[in-house]
Amino acid sequence: MTTGIHISIKNKTYTTADSRQYIAIANFKLSLPNDNFICLVGPSGCGKTTLLNIIANLDIDYQGEISLIEQHSPPKIGYIFQNPRLLPWHTVRENIELVINSHQAPEIIDSLLESMQLTEHQHNYPEHLSLGMSRRVSIIRAFAVNPDILLMDEPFVSLDAPTARQVRSLLLKLWRQRPHTILFVTHDLREAIALADRLIFLSASPMSVISEIDVTIPREDRNNDQAIESFRQQLLNDYPTIKTLL
Repeated sequence: MTTGIHISIKNKTYTTADSRQYIAIANFKLSLPNDNFICLVGPSGCGKTTLLNIIANLDIDYQGEISLIEQHSPPKIGYIFQNPRLLPWHTVRENIELVINSHQAPEIIDSLLESMQLTEHQHNYPEHLSLGMSRRVSIIRAFAVNPDILLMDEPFVSLDAPTARQVRSLLLKLWRQRPHTILFVTHDLREAIALADRLIFLSASPMSVISEIDVTIPREDRNNDQAIESFRQQLLNDYPTIKTLL
């Protein structure tokens, strides 16, 4: 059983097109409790996607360490990108089957499809799905690997408000069924408050943690727009620098 994630990045530097060194992340440390839903909020270009790529081991050109506390084996990681990245020549079900190699795969997929209300669409190809449906398929594909950590990089951007609300609700339902740590990047403070156990506010590059704030609204009240807005206004009053990060 894991007890949390420890992130320690001493340096992450890019070389720009004109050969200058650009420091994206420096002396960054963050420890996260296990099975929490964490939202990362920060200005565009501050390094949020870079951080997720480092955690996912997609970017290994940095100095530092990512580890699961009290677990020595590498963490199993799921990643949901801004673009659903479904293979167009595979059906919904086939896209999910690509990430599972287990005799239990049919039962797992059936359960996930039902949870995301996609059973009737499992044999459709991506071109016949709405954007909201495609997002749900990408969520299923990430959950199917039973991750220790799920990384989500603005996965609901460009969805209309009702669709985004529906997909967020389905995501939370699935997460409660299969608890693990989620790191969710968003620019939408209302969305972050509706989803998160904890909000992490990040500075511009080189990225650092400005504030860590627990969301105290009970889970059963997260669909109450008035409760969300009240919490948001209180945050902005108590931490005025947050306005510059959105």
